[in-house]
Amino acid sequence: MSADHRRLVPRTDVVLAEPRVAAAVERLGRDLVKGAVAAAQQQARLGAIAPTAVADTALAALPSTTTSLRPVLNATGVLLHTNMGRAPLSAAAVDALAVAAGTCDVELDLTTGGRGRRGATTVDALLAAVPGAAAAHLVNNGAAALALVATGLATGREIVVARGELVEIGDGFRIPDLLVSTGARLREVGTTNRVHPADYAAAIGPDTGLVLKVHPSNFTISGFTASVDVAALAEIAGDVPVVADIGSGLLTPHPLLPDEPDAASALAAGATLVTASGDKLLGGPQAGLLLGGPGRGAGLVATLRRHPLARALRVDKLTLAAMEATLTGPATPTRAALDADPAALRTRAARLADLLRTRGIEAADVASRATVGGGGAPGVTLESAAVSLPERFAAALRAGDPAVVGRLDHGRCLLDLRALPPSADDLLATAVLTATFPTAHG
Repeated sequence: MSADHRRLVPRTDVVLAEPRVAAAVERLGRDLVKGAVAAAQQQARLGAIAPTAVADTALAALPSTTTSLRPVLNATGVLLHTNMGRAPLSAAAVDALAVAAGTCDVELDLTTGGRGRRGATTVDALLAAVPGAAAAHLVNNGAAALALVATGLATGREIVVARGELVEIGDGFRIPDLLVSTGARLREVGTTNRVHPADYAAAIGPDTGLVLKVHPSNFTISGFTASVDVAALAEIAGDVPVVADIGSGLLTPHPLLPDEPDAASALAAGATLVTASGDKLLGGPQAGLLLGGPGRGAGLVATLRRHPLARALRVDKLTLAAMEATLTGPATPTRAALDADPAALRTRAARLADLLRTRGIEAADVASRATVGGGGAPGVTLESAAVSLPERFAAALRAGDPAVVGRLDHGRCLLDLRALPPSADDLLATAVLTATFPTAHG
């Protein structure tokens, strides 16, 4: 391009004043948009684009939002995929986030004009959802709930726990490391595969701060095994608090998960305190739940809520709003996926496969097995259905917008439908077509 042509490249202020570009500045910020404009101007100076195309080129290079996170369609068959943020929020929870994102009455009594109790309505909703819970508190994740309990009840004292329950879960996180970091000492009982009531009885003494029952996440031990349930521990422990870390956040029993511990049953069996995660089977935002049974349990929750560490673990207004909506609103996407009708899944898979075959894509509807994920219900599989594609589709689908993540199985890319609502089927079909015919569908 000649020097004269380079003079035709529009000035930055002129491009930024163009209405479409100005709107992008409002949405994305001046620095980000200005950088895209500068890059487009350089392309024009080099002759790669016409000077009149600077604004269009800059706009095309801009992201849709200022976050680097990308939406993903979870077609893995893992309902709570940790790498994808575990539980997707319900529409009600997303709406609640929009309310809480602005100035709101999170800690203000609008009637009196004085200070209000932070998170009171969320706690009330949690208590209503868990029969037998007399008190509740929220912290920022499940590990935080357990850390708060261990710090408040067992610093400088012993935690009695079965050796087979000292587990490691995702990303190298280890329960024993967390507990020891609070200043507690571990009193391990039993062996890896077997523990008996007598083991606990022999270990409990004047220096015992609490007896801990941990739900093993992501694995099962089968064969020659023995464990002690919460009811038996409560009887053995006497006045010593029994803490049940149920992990997955199931509040009440579910028929498809008969062996998964739930908060209501643990409290009914005699647990003093129950800790759990909010972003797993409960289907809410990341949070740690602390529930206390009547009497001593409720008193301990009140004490722990005022512990200095509780302030460091406090949840923000967004979490409070999303959790309340999760508890009081319609069924969450996680619950819908868990309760999905296998026959309906097969019908959806057949319809999608038929549609793709009419476009010349080698697709088939196949039976599949889904899992809960997120450490919940290890060993349990759920009947599902999937669309089977050639393996080469896996990488192309991950690169799409939205990205689609399936799973590879015997040289095929399976798109399992159990974790996807029916409303996502058209998006899924479009994603596959775009991966096949990028020009026609891009």
